[in-house]
Amino acid sequence: MKAITDRIRKVPDFPKKGILFYDVTPVLQDPVSFGAVLEALVEPFERKKVEIVCGIESRGFIFGAAVANDLGAGFVPVRKPGKLPWNKKKQEYDLEYGKDALEMHVDAIQPGQRVLIID
Repeated sequence: MKAITDRIRKVPDFPKKGILFYDVTPVLQDPVSFGAVLEALVEPFERKKVEIVCGIESRGFIFGAAVANDLGAGFVPVRKPGKLPWNKKKQEYDLEYGKDALEMHVDAIQPGQRVLIID
């Protein structure tokens, strides 16, 4: 795992002063590291009968879609406001540097489905 965490680039003062951003693009560029991350994300849930994986924009799209595929589950993109074309639900939340919100289609998850969230 250290080989993976060593590949994560730390970017100070992004997106604002005082925030340390963890950039995973170097992990994605290396197929061995990327594969190891996916294996680590999938393994704890292989027997949990996950039906839907929700991937939160934007890193959650990258990892979540691959995890959903490996688990044989559907994938639901959870996006920033104004990016989805149909009826949606919105949830606002606080960040260390402000406020933001996420949206998903109202019919993306059915009652009782087993959901895994990847952010």
